Amino acid sequence: MSGSGMRAGAWSRTERAKAAAKLMLGWVALLWLIEAVDHAGGHALDAYGITARDADGLSAIPVAPFLHFGFDHVASNTVPLLVLGFVTALSGIRRFLAVAAAIIVADGLAVWLISPSHSITAGASGLIFGLFGYLLVRGFVERSPLGVTVAVVIAAVWGTTFLAGALPTDSVVSWQAHLFGLLAGAGVALLARPRPEVAAIQA
Repeated sequence: MSGSGMRAGAWSRTERAKAAAKLMLGWVALLWLIEAVDHAGGHALDAYGITARDADGLSAIPVAPFLHFGFDHVASNTVPLLVLGFVTALSGIRRFLAVAAAIIVADGLAVWLISPSHSITAGASGLIFGLFGYLLVRGFVERSPLGVTVAVVIAAVWGTTFLAGALPTDSVVSWQAHLFGLLAGAGVALLARPRPEVAAIQA
């Protein structure tokens, strides 16, 4: 019986990894497809990014992470989105989608509020920074050895790059999206942490 249980658990982990891989490969493929369509249409889709403090810009919040300003832009986001998205999705597809949605909305609202006037922001980097922040904080708040290991590894690999990208040092790249994506991801990890059980004591 114990051997059967171990096989079932291993199978479940394998299936979860397959589902996470399929989701992220499909997600990234969609980004490339959209950019190909945008390129063929003379980059007409670029206008559908988040326009700062424009009423129509609010409706662009869920759309902007799927739009990019050229193939180089998509390429720069592909690997970190694949890796961080896959690791996050290993905890479950529904959980990943909920985390991603929260990051996209919170980050998009911040970008809409504080980006320079008349600027248009698009790209998956806000979500990527959010996933980085989420994974960085999640392991520690959940007190999971595996989660802490993941946090240490991604911090070692990408920590300097992500922290530098969240600073206002580049007038072309949206540091606002990076910074508030990072903060949104960390906030989601804190809000989603397990609550301590409270023992009921009868007086």
